[in-house]
Amino acid sequence: MEHTKNYHSLTKHTADETITIEGPLSSSELKKYQFHEHLTAFRPAPKQFEAIQSIADFPEGRLIIARTEDTIVGYVTYLHPDPLERWSEFKMEELIELGAIEVIPAYRGAKIASNLLKVSMLDEYMENYIVISTEYYWHWDLDRTRLSIWDYRKVMEKMMAAGGLVPAPTDDPEIISHPANCLMVRIGKNVSQASVERFDTLRFLKRHQYRNMREGL
Repeated sequence: MEHTKNYHSLTKHTADETITIEGPLSSSELKKYQFHEHLTAFRPAPKQFEAIQSIADFPEGRLIIARTEDTIVGYVTYLHPDPLERWSEFKMEELIELGAIEVIPAYRGAKIASNLLKVSMLDEYMENYIVISTEYYWHWDLDRTRLSIWDYRKVMEKMMAAGGLVPAPTDDPEIISHPANCLMVRIGKNVSQASVERFDTLRFLKRHQYRNMREGL
């Protein structure tokens, strides 16, 4: 599968400045900017900047950023699922995962995250992918937002809907370990029925494994 990437952008005006949301960008393009020191949700900012640069250069990797004139204040990444995850079990080239989305605290509530997702989906080539996002409540910023688990999930679902992702059932043990966790999915209009069926098997892998064992397959 050829992973074609087509650049798109939009501009958002806040009370203080103009934010450019753009991508996908390569690592060389990312190096033109500073990485905000408050982008620390996953690891220290310098290490995270290194990580997203490597993702940007994966064949399937996509990196969309939100920036001021010279500083990255938010980003979203897409790449194939980690080899250790269930979602890589069938090695589906057309399956990519929203790996991370982050916006500095100063811009949360300004719809930067939802616009990152909107720009992501402006590329028509995204219609060739099944996009997933695994949402676990223990990753949510409940302390800072002071939202309940369920209110946070509502906010998260609304944000993901900006990119066309909706909740989908699964029997993945980590996801079903708590009712607030969920799998979010977007199936592109060019994805084949065979790929959709293969993905459905992947979503309910435990069920299919049990059925095959029971039937002696």
